[in-house]
Amino acid sequence: MRVLIQRVSRASVRVEGATVGSIARGLVVFLGVEEGDDDGVAVWNAAKTAQLRIFSDADGKMNLGVMDIQGEVLVVSQFTLAASTRRGRRPSFESAAGPELAQRLYERFVAALRELGLVVATGTFRAMMEVELTNDGPVTVMLDPKEATPR
Repeated sequence: MRVLIQRVSRASVRVEGATVGSIARGLVVFLGVEEGDDDGVAVWNAAKTAQLRIFSDADGKMNLGVMDIQGEVLVVSQFTLAASTRRGRRPSFESAAGPELAQRLYERFVAALRELGLVVATGTFRAMMEVELTNDGPVTVMLDPKEATPR
């Protein structure tokens, strides 16, 4: 599972011109599900996302998580995160999970965030989306997929 996180002051996602999800201060999470991922990986990554300390405390140190600041999360499915560019100039998406598995684990990731008490907005799975965000910092973090082994 590939999880790209951006700290934002606001964000929204539109499908066919209509806003389907929006948040104020918080995180935008671009989520790419890969073959071999399972529920444990989705739940582990959701917990890591919720606990990631990338918001500044009173001293200006990145010491607070999204829950600490009562922030929100916008989760957008993005299979292109599974792209391999090792050969040629056209990305290969061989490691991307099929649509059924990807949607199930995307929904499990979102549910796990909500179970932690976060307000979560989403895009529309398998839709062409327009994502608009204001990156705060900018701060962008990719969770290490090698670390995403449920413990």
